Amino acid sequence: MAMVLSKVRVGLRVGQGLGLVLALLVMAAAPALAASTLERVQRSGSLRVCIWPDYYGVTFRNPRTEQLGGIDIELSNEFARDLKVQLKYVETSFPQLVEDIKSERCDIAMFAVGVLPQRKEHLSFSQPYLRSDIYGVSTRASRTVRDWADIDKPGVLVGVQAGTFMEPVMGQALKNAKMVIVRPPATREAELESGRIDVFMTDYPYSRRLLDNADWARLISPPSPFFTLPYAYAVKQGDAVWLARVDEFVAAIKRDGRLKAAAKRNGLTEILVN
Repeated sequence: MAMVLSKVRVGLRVGQGLGLVLALLVMAAAPALAASTLERVQRSGSLRVCIWPDYYGVTFRNPRTEQLGGIDIELSNEFARDLKVQLKYVETSFPQLVEDIKSERCDIAMFAVGVLPQRKEHLSFSQPYLRSDIYGVSTRASRTVRDWADIDKPGVLVGVQAGTFMEPVMGQALKNAKMVIVRPPATREAELESGRIDVFMTDYPYSRRLLDNADWARLISPPSPFFTLPYAYAVKQGDAVWLARVDEFVAAIKRDGRLKAAAKRNGLTEILVN
């Protein structure tokens, strides 16, 4: 900046016009005038949305039809429609999410991202639209884990999906049981059915997948709130204009009933945030 102002003073001394002065001042201010994501989206005519396609009821790809469905598949379409742009999905995962947002691989993550302190250090979040506690899933035949009190006992193997908020929460909460981090391509269901874990921890949306499709699964609810977490949309930090536009969308879908209707269609009414 000092160099630019020096050039301005020289320009004035030698009689250069006001146009040059203004141009130099604009050059100096250019870094502060970086375009918002909103401007890029509108200019390109496309909205790039990060999703995790294994999130039942949220952003889930049906293995039989290959079709995407869930509350945030519906609502991302609504957001693109409101912006009058085309929608493009970018597949990610919870461990990869922060890097994909920070590197601008996508413009927004719309797959019920838990608002964790660790994530808030790197990402900005919209107002919440869902909220879930943690649940356990064991088998109906299990004699090891039949209720919540059985989970944190010596010898119990507790599975958590790598990168989800259950990983740090259960890492701190478990005092006697052993936590097993499940990483793709392994799945929590397969690890449970094989007997390599005794129970796995999940949230309300993912638990619906087991209850809707697996008659062998037992849902274990905490007797009182255990770790209730708000879910929101995530964007890159430092872009107040884009975050405000995302918040405007969240407020609109709450107000006009689109959020409520999408939650009902996907079995998520119980965890809706109005």
